[in-house]
Order: sequence, then structure tokens, then C-alpha cells
Amino acid sequence: MEINRSIQSMTGFIAVLTKLIYFITAVILSVLALVSFVAAGIQFLALLGPGDLTSNLLQVLHAILLTIIIVEILETITAYFKTSRVFVRPILVAGLTAMVRRVIILGVETINPTETLVTVAVIAVLTAAVVLVGKEELQEN
Repeated sequence: MEINRSIQSMTGFIAVLTKLIYFITAVILSVLALVSFVAAGIQFLALLGPGDLTSNLLQVLHAILLTIIIVEILETITAYFKTSRVFVRPILVAGLTAMVRRVIILGVETINPTETLVTVAVIAVLTAAVVLVGKEELQEN
């Protein structure tokens, strides 16, 4: 009996600690998302000024996609607070966005063929996983 109470107390403490860590992470990610969004806006305004349009445009895309990745991870934490479950789909979308961002920023021509094939394969697997997991998570709700 006493051991069960100790285990329940520890489990309760760990659950509270986990929620606290998720909350702090959500606050930090929220600040990062806002900073990233402001940086994207500043870089967007730089498009109007002098400089290489293509390079400036890539910088804007880089900042916007980074913001999307941060928001998708934040969405995972938000969903955890609402449902006490961790949804995989937002994490997969963040991974997919990161891979697309990699292709856009680095460009396909600067990557060797093997790396290009690996990148395409990862994008295909993540896309399939987003579709499959998305359907499964919708059916569960």
C-alpha cells in the first residue's frame, strides 16, 4: 500500500513537471515565432530596397518557413494541453516544412545527386506519413 502511494505521488509529480516543461517550452516557442515573424516582415520590406531580388526573396521564404515550423511545433504543445495527447501530424508537417525549406534555401543544383535523392525520399515519406497519420487522427476524434 505504501509503495503504491509513493509511486502515485512520484507519477503525479512527474506529470505536473512535464506540463510545466511543456508550458515553458510553449512560451519560448511563442516568443520565437513572433520574433521570426517580425524578421520575415523586415526582410519582406527589404525586397523594396536595393540588392539582389532573388537572394532577398529567399531570405523572406527562409524566415516564413522557419516561422511555420515553430508554429507547427507549438501546435503540438497546444494540442497536448487540450487533449493530454501528443499528436504526431504537426511534428510531421514541421519536418516536411523543414525539408522543403532546405531545398528552397540550398537549391537543388548545389546538392550532390545522392543527397538530392535522399531529400526527395524523406519528403515523400513525410508526405505519406502526414496523409496516413492525418486520416488516423481524424478517425480517432
